Amino acid sequence: MTTTPTRTPAPGRARPLVLRNRAFGTVWLGQVLTQAGVRMFQVGISWWLISEAASADGGLAAGLFMAVSTLPAVVLAPLVARAIARFAHRSLLRTAAGGAGAASAALAVWAGASELPVAAAYAAALALASCQAFFDPCLTTSVPELVDDADIEAATGFELSTQSLASLGGALLGALVVDAAGVAGLAAGCAAAYGTAALLIATVRFRTAAHPAADADADADAEGDAAGDAAGGQDAPRRTLRRLLGSMPYVRGILLCFTAANLFTTAVFVVMPLYTASVLHGDGATVALLEASLGAGTLVGSFTGARVPGRPAVVGTACLGAMAAALAVPGLIAARPVIAGSLLLTGWCVGVIGVRFVALFQRLVPAADKPAFFAVMQAVLGATFPVASLLFGFLGDHFSAQTLCLVQAAGLVPAALALALLPGHSRPAGEPADLPAGVPPGEPAGAPGPAAGTPEPTPAGGVR
Repeated sequence: MTTTPTRTPAPGRARPLVLRNRAFGTVWLGQVLTQAGVRMFQVGISWWLISEAASADGGLAAGLFMAVSTLPAVVLAPLVARAIARFAHRSLLRTAAGGAGAASAALAVWAGASELPVAAAYAAALALASCQAFFDPCLTTSVPELVDDADIEAATGFELSTQSLASLGGALLGALVVDAAGVAGLAAGCAAAYGTAALLIATVRFRTAAHPAADADADADAEGDAAGDAAGGQDAPRRTLRRLLGSMPYVRGILLCFTAANLFTTAVFVVMPLYTASVLHGDGATVALLEASLGAGTLVGSFTGARVPGRPAVVGTACLGAMAAALAVPGLIAARPVIAGSLLLTGWCVGVIGVRFVALFQRLVPAADKPAFFAVMQAVLGATFPVASLLFGFLGDHFSAQTLCLVQAAGLVPAALALALLPGHSRPAGEPADLPAGVPPGEPAGAPGPAAGTPEPTPAGGVR
């Protein structure tokens, strides 16, 4: 049994957090816009490469593009961690969104004026991904500067579930916009989304974590600078990631299982466009249908994951098994409604896994270690994305897309078995064997300290 600090609801607490907390609601809307923009760009350019620009070697071209789109989150992780600790969070968020908007606008002008070389699309993807690599971890770290302590859990859950909404909207529009307006229209839409996000964030006042009430009437820029200083000057002791994971073998084992699973689940973003072009012979609308099915399932899973009964490891094992079965279906049956249904189930499993295991990590990881843990978790899980993109993109030029679906399904089976056999699997929820020293059984690690937020890549869910 886990214990939760008793809190007395404040007046008006019944309203959704994004409505009663203007600062959080505004920053959240900025996050939705940036994530929708980057997802729209990824899906749109992938479809453009497969259907037009590099149709002969579309698999490898799309795989390389997706790899480039995810490398910055892995390579820049140490730099991102230092920047979040050193600079004002509001300024960093605004700069990241503004930089991505400028890169998108430049690409829109180039694509509108002349034929766009493939290399330019790759360069733009690298720029957008680099900006997003700073934006997402900075936002999750900033949650305690935007909401009261009593709202930390609500903000974390709200952010996690609505990330799927942004991905759903962006994925749905990407291929459709490319078919209708080309790369120029796609880049212009991304520029508008990022620019609006930067303007929204500029209107928000962040408060310091140490003295949330003292700066309520201070100048916005001064508050942002103080927030950056406070983020880098906390006195709570922090362990290195090696020492942290060394003391928590249960958490380490879970991360390894989901890292292996991500190698096969994230390949779906390369396999789906290939499947559409070579098996279904569809257009951008078909890509949008499949992407929307996956995104809708993830959104539903994010909202319902907390209600699924069972210990996290049991639920995770069952979801990985269900995902393996669902991903095998397109390899056997080439029918749009059936494939859409299988992707809906796949997305639901991804959402459930994300909710259950992020909540578990929030309980097990001490508060002082959470920023480093979630930053490295993002890098570790995200590292499989470029590998999977290149591998399945290369294989897509030599094997049928239906064969790739079966390979994905087969690859998830060992990960599910490893999670099922993980030591600590049979312990009651909330009472794993490796609680940090000084934390009694049943007491969440670090409670009631504020959570640092949720990582962008969810376990087995890839990079959203």
